[in-house]
Amino acid sequence: MSRHILYIINPIAGTRTKKSLQQFIEKKTKEAGIPCHVFPSVAGGDYAFLLPIIKEQGVTDVVVAGGDGTISQVIGSLMQCPVNFGIIPCGSGNGLAFAAGIPGQPEKAMDVVLHGNASAIDGFTVNGQFACMLTGIGFDAKVAHEFSRQKERGLKKYASLVSRNFFNAAPYPFIIESNGLTFSTEAYFVSIANSNQFGNHVTIAPKALLADGYLDIVIAKKSSKPVLLFSLIKQILAGKLDKVESSLKHPIIYFQTEKIEIKNSAGAPMHIDGDPVESAEEIRIQILKNCFRLIQP
Repeated sequence: MSRHILYIINPIAGTRTKKSLQQFIEKKTKEAGIPCHVFPSVAGGDYAFLLPIIKEQGVTDVVVAGGDGTISQVIGSLMQCPVNFGIIPCGSGNGLAFAAGIPGQPEKAMDVVLHGNASAIDGFTVNGQFACMLTGIGFDAKVAHEFSRQKERGLKKYASLVSRNFFNAAPYPFIIESNGLTFSTEAYFVSIANSNQFGNHVTIAPKALLADGYLDIVIAKKSSKPVLLFSLIKQILAGKLDKVESSLKHPIIYFQTEKIEIKNSAGAPMHIDGDPVESAEEIRIQILKNCFRLIQP
């Protein structure tokens, strides 16, 4: 089947110059003999306006040049279309791309777009909103909210915000229901991961796979900051999954589930795929198995 690619380029993601990137994308696609359209990303994150264009033009692939937040918004708007999705990583973290083995360099990522193979992977919903990689509640979400307000982008700025916030971070109270068990805890953060990435090749859920039908839950319980750091490093290196009830006695709770409900009475901040969102007192999260097709190496 002949291909027709629709590219969406986020003009503010990451730090690269998007004008030269668009010229590069159009040149490489033309050389491959594939027709294409290019659209900028939209601030509201709703890409339903592209549905008639995809149908009328016979678009087979939608490729996002941006970060995890833009990718999540695009897929959430268009995943009912019979198209494959591709990524040219241009964000500050690029967690989904790196988890899928897509290189960070535009030239190599374009090779994947043009010559890779598409396969079905999972996503999930957070109170009905689509997510493709990672949702965080607590400390990392607070950093995401601060990062969104910065004029400067990139890993260096993000790392400085993490460092500045870490030792002042306070735990939040949560009530969590999953796998038939309900428990309460005070925790610095709760991460719900479909990917083993925080971004920038930093691992948070080492056993997470993009198409295993499960969400990986990582909860950093209240403890001294040195103990927390040691436990996180140990968890990442060991990658030991546990049943919920067995995991409760450890500083880091790590288990898998298909769905989870979280009561967030203190209004801990929240992000979805790195983009800050409004917090909620009750958060319901559900896996969506094999819900979209991603072009991978």
